[in-house]
Amino acid sequence: MGVALFSLVRLFVLCCITLGLIPQLALASITRHYTFDVQLQNMTRLCHTKSIVTINGQFPGSRIVAREGDRLLIKVVNHVQSNISIHWLGIRQLQTGWADGPAYITQCPIQTGNSYVYNFTILGQRGTLWWHAHISWLRSTIYGPLIILPKRGVPYPFAKPYKEVPIIFGEWWNADTEAVIKQALQTGGGPNVSDAYTINGLPGPLYNCSAKDTFKLKVQAGKTYMLRIINAALNDELFFSIANHTLKVVEADAVYVKPFDTNTILIAPGQTTNVLLKTKPSHPNASFFMTARPYVTGLGTFDNSTVAGILEYESNALHSILPMKKLPLHKPILPVLNDTSFATKFSNKLRSLNTHQFPANVPQKVDKRLFFTIGLGTNPCSQQKHNNQTCQGPNGTMFAASINNISFTMPNTALLQSHFFGQSNGVYSPYFPISPLIPFNYTGAQLNNTNVSNGTKLMVLPFNTSVELVLQDTSILGAESHPLHLHGFNFFVVGQGFGNFDQNKDPKKFNLIDPVERNTVGVPSGGWVAIRFLADNPGVWFMHCHLEIHTSWGLRMAWLVLDGKLPDQKLLPPPLDLPKC
Repeated sequence: MGVALFSLVRLFVLCCITLGLIPQLALASITRHYTFDVQLQNMTRLCHTKSIVTINGQFPGSRIVAREGDRLLIKVVNHVQSNISIHWLGIRQLQTGWADGPAYITQCPIQTGNSYVYNFTILGQRGTLWWHAHISWLRSTIYGPLIILPKRGVPYPFAKPYKEVPIIFGEWWNADTEAVIKQALQTGGGPNVSDAYTINGLPGPLYNCSAKDTFKLKVQAGKTYMLRIINAALNDELFFSIANHTLKVVEADAVYVKPFDTNTILIAPGQTTNVLLKTKPSHPNASFFMTARPYVTGLGTFDNSTVAGILEYESNALHSILPMKKLPLHKPILPVLNDTSFATKFSNKLRSLNTHQFPANVPQKVDKRLFFTIGLGTNPCSQQKHNNQTCQGPNGTMFAASINNISFTMPNTALLQSHFFGQSNGVYSPYFPISPLIPFNYTGAQLNNTNVSNGTKLMVLPFNTSVELVLQDTSILGAESHPLHLHGFNFFVVGQGFGNFDQNKDPKKFNLIDPVERNTVGVPSGGWVAIRFLADNPGVWFMHCHLEIHTSWGLRMAWLVLDGKLPDQKLLPPPLDLPKC
């Protein structure tokens, strides 16, 4: 009798788990294992074949899918000659800064023949993020989606879409991108621009020799699709639109926003945007271009081309239509290249959902107010380095970029290790300035002296410091929009404007109720943006422009957040397989 009763109870518990009647068991988080083999692969685009560095031979790389609360163990094995490291863009990495990935910031890179396991848990996050190489310009081919589904049984704050599709923008160079950036840094001039933009690795029919390399989104009439849009381009913010279709924006940088309709989105490198695409109620007897092209504010050269995919409606047996090739193909109208007015209006529409379930926890009090200028500048031409040849930057100098006029010098060893083991002497200075040492008219006439200073300086924050940071664009070498990305944190975009930030007037207009929460923000060309965040994550966290050339020129710095008093407020010790420099 006892055995029979036990069997019945066991069967009941199993049924409950299967049916989801015991939520604690049914909703248990799991550990997901991935292996990333870094290897060379021949790839052909624009009728040009070259060997590129890939993950598992794929371009773009593998899609990682997990749920909120899951643990990820991703083993990266380096089979190529280049050093490698991978960043999981937007993942908070609470207490696991060793897994963040930027080379020489949180780890030494993984050398040839070695491996490293990135070990982290996704806490309190769900939505579209992505991963990419975080050393030199290797992210031009090493990138892919990182999709975090809500916990099981937790719905989206909108109707469940019929299907979800990642749309990831990239850039393709016929040349080797490592040679491109090496040449630019040697000559001091601007880099050669890309030969094409890509959608999911494909340039599409508007480029030479690329009709067969076109991304096609096949849809059914009367359905709602969620497009998980990622900008993995190296150096370009992009406008994106689908002809004759409206997009409903529902998420930015893996945080839900108040939904709004738009014909076009603007997305900067590093950013993600989820949109709902509602298809026509019946087959429209047409196909539709989905195109992207750059938003440009700077004075430098850029890839002035357009990438296109095609939205195709699938026909059912009852609906006889022309063959797909004979259907009319509609094209969207994108904003003009320098449409800063559109950029401003679009960014102002982004507001946090701010519901009971998904609150906007904006810091209301501020412990530390900071003012950082960002922009381009120059370094003098080093004649010894250039065999007495003139450098190719402005007036024979070398291009540089800076924050508070400090162009960040990358160390030879990882900053996080140096901090953790108390070996910071000679590696970094903990005295990053809270504002420019010499104030000037930041967006006024260009200065005669464009030189920057150089160094490896960190801003130190006690644990749980509430920070307000104003990022001010400068016109030293021409005003320009800069997508600034902060590792280890989300922040709230509480205000933005044009001209010079006015400490007396502008804070009165800050939105402290439902500002958008994100990890990458476009600093307006010739303007400023104000963000707030809580320094609740101990470690060393990189902040940089996500235009890769600006990062290479030094538009980067790092924050050192100290440990708190409690065990869950301290950085965990490094893993045993942490790479060595």
